[in-house]
Amino acid sequence: MSNWDLLLPFLAATVVFALIPGPALLYTAAQTLAHGRRGGFMAALGLQIGGLFHVAAAALGLSALLAVVPTLYTALKIIGALYLVYMGISIIRTRLATEEAEPGALNGKVRKQGRSAFIQSMSVEMLNPKTAMFFVAFLPQFADPTASFPIWLQMLILGIIVNLAVTFADVAAVFLTNAVMAGLRKGRHTMRIARWAGGSILIGLGVNLAITQR
Repeated sequence: MSNWDLLLPFLAATVVFALIPGPALLYTAAQTLAHGRRGGFMAALGLQIGGLFHVAAAALGLSALLAVVPTLYTALKIIGALYLVYMGISIIRTRLATEEAEPGALNGKVRKQGRSAFIQSMSVEMLNPKTAMFFVAFLPQFADPTASFPIWLQMLILGIIVNLAVTFADVAAVFLTNAVMAGLRKGRHTMRIARWAGGSILIGLGVNLAITQR
């Protein structure tokens, strides 16, 4: 495994990367606004699984294809951006589970929205080429060619650590967003604002992904 000269800078960089507010935190907050705490947790789990996909791809060298095939990178970016915009519009147009729900049907709706948030979040992360490029650029800097572990295994372990750190930050964002929502007066008007806020954030993230460079 990497020596301490590489591990200490890696851990410091990982903490900074996890704590700086970015698209993942905004996305998790948007899902919490739209689907409540359970939806936020399921979204964080989906991002975690999607992130592990990119970690494995980086360790195996598959993500490097995005760096040498610009068309593939652009295609994935546009698909991911359109999917985020679609999700945002869907959230705005769809009632939340807590709006005008019968007591007996509420739990079922919450579970369904949680599963939907998980699948959508995992798909969004897997379709995000920026995540792939990050791991390709970041992980090799902290791999030690002289270590007893092969490079691909070092990158896999380091990537899992990064992914877990980011997930902890996402979970904290869920608690914070949920606490803010709990402090507001519950009602149809508040829920409508939350739905519009969550959907608008996702649309904004989609537009930003589409127009920004690598």
